[in-house]
Amino acid sequence: MNFEQQDLMGKVCLVTGATAGIGQATAMLLAKRGATVIGIGRNRTKDEYSTQRIKEETANPAVEYLLADLSSQKEIRALAQQFHEKYDRLDVLVNNAGATFGKRLESVDGIEMTFALNHLGYFLLTNLLRETLEANRPSRVINVSSSLHKLGKIDFDNIPLEKGYARSKAYQRSKLANIGFTYEMARRLCSCDVTVNAMNPGLVNTNVGQVAGGVAAKMKGLVDKIAGLTPEEGAQTIIYLATSPDVVGVTGRYFVKEKSIPSSKVTYDLDFCRRLWDVSEELISRAH
Repeated sequence: MNFEQQDLMGKVCLVTGATAGIGQATAMLLAKRGATVIGIGRNRTKDEYSTQRIKEETANPAVEYLLADLSSQKEIRALAQQFHEKYDRLDVLVNNAGATFGKRLESVDGIEMTFALNHLGYFLLTNLLRETLEANRPSRVINVSSSLHKLGKIDFDNIPLEKGYARSKAYQRSKLANIGFTYEMARRLCSCDVTVNAMNPGLVNTNVGQVAGGVAAKMKGLVDKIAGLTPEEGAQTIIYLATSPDVVGVTGRYFVKEKSIPSSKVTYDLDFCRRLWDVSEELISRAH
């Protein structure tokens, strides 16, 4: 199916982590289809460059970037307020922003950084925009996860990861949390008019691991360059979930290469998903 033929004029799409990699490719592809695109980034210079580049390459003037560090709950709340002041509708929300960290760091809210950015960023922003998504249904939420979620484990008694931190462990559990959140959000919405799905873009040549530094980051970069997809290729399933009539009313699923496939066994455990939700709510209320 040629998605570029689909008219997204009048549709409002918000994409996090949109100054590079899959996020920027997603913003570009949505803008090409005529959507109003709001990209989120934490670097003003990159935000301005990406805005200008997408406008020029798509001839779509309805492209804007908003500045926010999505590891900070204060900045997420300010971002949501800024969005509500400018827009009264939201058709597509793409939660994509994420990173890995070679050593244990804490967010400004005192939360292990990988969990704060990769999971709580999705959780808080989506919930703050929930009323707008519901008021303007049908609407779609797409959460970018990873096949590495299958290696992830969440010890709810050790969310801080003060002992036994490893970059891979922190990343894997954050990607597992993305899917647990997706399924629980879909259940809580109780409506197929607002769909919430997760996806795995595959091995993509991006800079997601560069923050980690060290040998692991260099090895990942080498593998990505040799075998990785381009960001545009990695974004195709996001665009499919954002635009295709094939997934109207389809919610609470995990997609790879535009196909719904099973995720790890624990993601179908209702108690696990509910507890993840409760712990996430506690973490955002504690910082607020």
